[in-house]
Amino acid sequence: MQDGQSFDYIIVGAGSAGCVLANRLSESGRNSVLLLEAGGKDDSFWIHIPIGYGKTIVDERVNWKFQTEANHALGGRTIYWPRGKVLGGSSSINGLIYIRGQAEDYDHWRQLGNVGWSYEDVLPFFKKAENQENGADAYHGADGPLRVTNLRERNPLCDAFIGSAQSQGIPRNDDFNGARQEGAGYFQATVRNGRRESAATAYLRPAMRRPNLTVLTRAMTEKVLLDGQKATGVQFRHEGRMVTAKANREVILSAGSVKSPHLLMLSGIGNARHLAQHGIAPVLDLPGVGQNLQDHYGGQITWKCNRAITMNDVMMSRFRQLKVGLQWLLTRRGPLSVPAGQAALFARVLPDSATPDLQFLFQTFSGGYYEDGLFKFSGFANFLCPVRPNSRGQITLSSADAHAQPRLEPNYFSDERDRRIAVEGLKLARRMAASKPLADFVIEEHLPGSATATDQEIEDYLVQNGGCVSHQVGTCKMGTDAMAVVDPQLRVRGVEGLRVVDASIMPTLISGNTNAPTIMIAEKAAATIQGQAA
Repeated sequence: MQDGQSFDYIIVGAGSAGCVLANRLSESGRNSVLLLEAGGKDDSFWIHIPIGYGKTIVDERVNWKFQTEANHALGGRTIYWPRGKVLGGSSSINGLIYIRGQAEDYDHWRQLGNVGWSYEDVLPFFKKAENQENGADAYHGADGPLRVTNLRERNPLCDAFIGSAQSQGIPRNDDFNGARQEGAGYFQATVRNGRRESAATAYLRPAMRRPNLTVLTRAMTEKVLLDGQKATGVQFRHEGRMVTAKANREVILSAGSVKSPHLLMLSGIGNARHLAQHGIAPVLDLPGVGQNLQDHYGGQITWKCNRAITMNDVMMSRFRQLKVGLQWLLTRRGPLSVPAGQAALFARVLPDSATPDLQFLFQTFSGGYYEDGLFKFSGFANFLCPVRPNSRGQITLSSADAHAQPRLEPNYFSDERDRRIAVEGLKLARRMAASKPLADFVIEEHLPGSATATDQEIEDYLVQNGGCVSHQVGTCKMGTDAMAVVDPQLRVRGVEGLRVVDASIMPTLISGNTNAPTIMIAEKAAATIQGQAA
């Protein structure tokens, strides 16, 4: 494209939100839209095979590979944050799980002053996005772009997990996104015909044929251009040169919970004192930028399995690897077609919790985190985390260089209630593993092991060995208070022609995985921008 070219809308970031916006804002044909993505095209084989997240989660070609600062409450540990740097963003590298969160999460947003964001308000946009395999009903849509399907492969370990949850008084739930979230059951996944359904495949690919949509990859946005307190365009680096693009109507940041606040600060919008410390002239003193950081931090409990039915067994055998690979290539079925977690549990483990405070992601494999790989024995695992963490962190500048990673300080596990929920969750997982039918598959607990017995020992294990599931939100908080960055229409407060539309606008973290809510946010924002009703 030409330097200085004008578009009606400029969208920064082709992730879960940006792909939705690019589709919806260009579909009438009346608007010219520019979509900028710092990463490349989503043409890797491993993106499109569901099990491929095991490779893309650590692949720098499609991943920002962020690293946090040392976490005080974790004894100085740093935590790895995989974030998608490719068309589709993190929806191209995530675990494919489709979870919306509890109705109460969104009603709480409304109670914080965010008019139009109650569960009743957002449900139509979840339904608008969804192409639900089980058909439409009061909670689901069947005509949307995003395919949501049932698991085509069911490992007997998952049925045993659900059965043992029921033995502990936890009800079975066949739809976590329906009338209630509480219970144990199977996840649904963003999988279409055995292949990953990312925001790029669902929303962007069909829209890229439109002449009014321009998509640039390897385009690293460095700042928002401002005329006083009006956004007029963006400056980005593409093919070795600095380029500017002008926005006739709006600039929309959909760069995610790390890069959206980072771009605001680089552009002079944020805490004025902090910006000045890095030699950036403050344009607007907005102290909430980068604050209110939230994420799901927890830990895993792993067991040795007495049957060779886990993914560990597949990966330890060249013959079985070949067999399941051919099965996927020929039929799009088998172990390679399933998401990161196959079964789940949402439960209340503290007596004063009115709704589920804990999530289990049950996995038919076991290993370390991300780069550590799978254990060399038959094994399975539960990853558990508090769903509504009270711990809060921040993202700040490390320098004025747009290519330098900002300082990521999540402050994990700093809240006592978060620690109590995680400890009680691990104890619940042990009770389930000791009860039938799951007990029939267990040789022994591998990690943390039976020697980790007291509450303090369990907490210490979670501090020393826990990790996150990369559900970072909140750093451009929506609200009406002094720390809010955007208003309920997602307009940056005090700046004309600038919005933030991604997970960073969540005032509080929803109870579950964040891809589906981020797509909903973008659907709702697109309708708002175009003056449409649900």
